[in-house]
Amino acid sequence: MTRKGTHTNTPAALPSEQELLKASPEEYMNPAQLAFFRQRLLAMRKELLANADATSAQLKKVEAVADVSDRATLEEEYTLELRTRDRERKLLHKIDAALKRIEDGSYGYCEDTGEPIGIPRLLARPTATLSIEAQERRERRERTYGD
Repeated sequence: MTRKGTHTNTPAALPSEQELLKASPEEYMNPAQLAFFRQRLLAMRKELLANADATSAQLKKVEAVADVSDRATLEEEYTLELRTRDRERKLLHKIDAALKRIEDGSYGYCEDTGEPIGIPRLLARPTATLSIEAQERRERRERTYGD
């Protein structure tokens, strides 16, 4: 299977989601589509890094709270914030991997089958590496055998 396009031929105007959904199968992962997803992934990455910076700044402004209940509430808020940032850190790794797949021409294709993942799935989850069918098979296998 030949992978089409790289982001080096980036068009001036990115297609809209509606245009992506209307594209023919022959247009799958053409330079305009790759540029769209590259831009979306970069925007996600920028937002996650901004969130991490904001959390870091907030944690540096640690307030001395005398009341035990207030302190416990504050610590719980920090714990939830750090848990969220940890999930976002993992997502950053997935975003970086997706950007590398755009560079090497494998973005948009299932890592198990090599078949197209599909525009609707990539719009919903730009870091997807499996088609819906392959993801469902993997989840069934995990439920059956544990993993």
